[in-house]
Amino acid sequence: MPRLLLVEDDPGLQFTILTALEEKGYAVDAVSTTGEAIERLSDGGYPIVISDIYVDERTGLDVLDAAKRIDPNCSVILMTGRGTIETVMAATRGGAFDYIAKPFDLDVMLNAIERAEATREVGEKEAEEEDLPETEMIGFSPSMVEIYKTVARVAGTDATVVIEGETGTGKEMVARMIHRRSKRANAPFVAVDCASITPTLLESELFGAMRGAFTGADRDRVGVFEAAHRGTVFLDEIGEVEPEFQVKLLRFLQEKEIRPVGASRTKEVDVRVVAATNRDLQRMVDEGKFREDLWYRLNTVRITMPPLCERRDDIPVLARFFVNKYAERYDRDVKLMDSGVRALQDYTWPGNVRQLQHMMERLTILADRIDADAVHDALTIMESREKPVETLAEAEEDQIRRVLAATGGNKSKAAQILGIERKTLYRKLVRMKL
Repeated sequence: MPRLLLVEDDPGLQFTILTALEEKGYAVDAVSTTGEAIERLSDGGYPIVISDIYVDERTGLDVLDAAKRIDPNCSVILMTGRGTIETVMAATRGGAFDYIAKPFDLDVMLNAIERAEATREVGEKEAEEEDLPETEMIGFSPSMVEIYKTVARVAGTDATVVIEGETGTGKEMVARMIHRRSKRANAPFVAVDCASITPTLLESELFGAMRGAFTGADRDRVGVFEAAHRGTVFLDEIGEVEPEFQVKLLRFLQEKEIRPVGASRTKEVDVRVVAATNRDLQRMVDEGKFREDLWYRLNTVRITMPPLCERRDDIPVLARFFVNKYAERYDRDVKLMDSGVRALQDYTWPGNVRQLQHMMERLTILADRIDADAVHDALTIMESREKPVETLAEAEEDQIRRVLAATGGNKSKAAQILGIERKTLYRKLVRMKL
């Protein structure tokens, strides 16, 4: 659960709200003045802030402004016993997430926080792994041009789409392109990796769950479909969904209704579904491992992503894009030589664009000139790793080491690049015994 900041000058009300939130498992920092609040915000942003409007010489609107300056995605919930249309309008213009009039039931506050969490999760998922430019994919090969044409035709409709292709070919990027060009572009885009969620939890993740529906469900949970209302849900690795849940997913696609786990009633939800898989779903249907009716429901439009080895003409532009991206991020002056580009084009890239991206990030940090020798050395190191798959901890340590090398050991700058607080970086370095 996220750490919350509570700003309330009434000691009794502050204690009541603080106690209620802590009983729900939230970690809360409580302050009594706007000055303390702004100081806390400047030390480290909070994903959710709850503030009274009338506090002292400054107001909760000042807290709202400070929170949004530090983190534009911060959800600020304002509360007041002297609400006016002017304060409501000011709060709305300032980007407040919700506005609660005193006195209020604590369940109203808890519901607002839960909705803020769901919205925050949507934003974080949308921001994760923006591997390619925000506006477009990169590539001008004939196969990519055909994909662009298909996206242009299908984006304005509400048709379900299945995107097939190997891991790392950019399936999620195509899904985002479809969303950005649709009438749903201003609503959420939520990506769900079906393979990473256990079958028993996938239903509650997508449909939501009511408090007490299962062990550990201590509060109502908003599902992905409801959180993405009027937007797009991207179901990655749809081929990993268990047959038992395929029936429920089919029913949702047909009825556009969800029933949260433990709920007695259904809810109407308006979302577009784009699915992706690195498996042959038609073969799975033939083998009885994937429902034929669900396959037909999903497969209104099919897009097949080519592996990178089949679009070698795109490798130079992709490589240059990644070098420019990481040179700017790590403040590096790096030159990509023609011999390096040719060496990149000669490689088969079993990991596709994602593998190329990670390679270019590593080369941008470690090399001043990316020529054929630098590429060959990097490929040799990559292929000779004893462990083909890194753990999350190993990947994190590797990233920290590379960023520290790029910054010459400047921990403040490294923390800024990594997007973490300096004290957090110090803790990680101690754990790494550095």
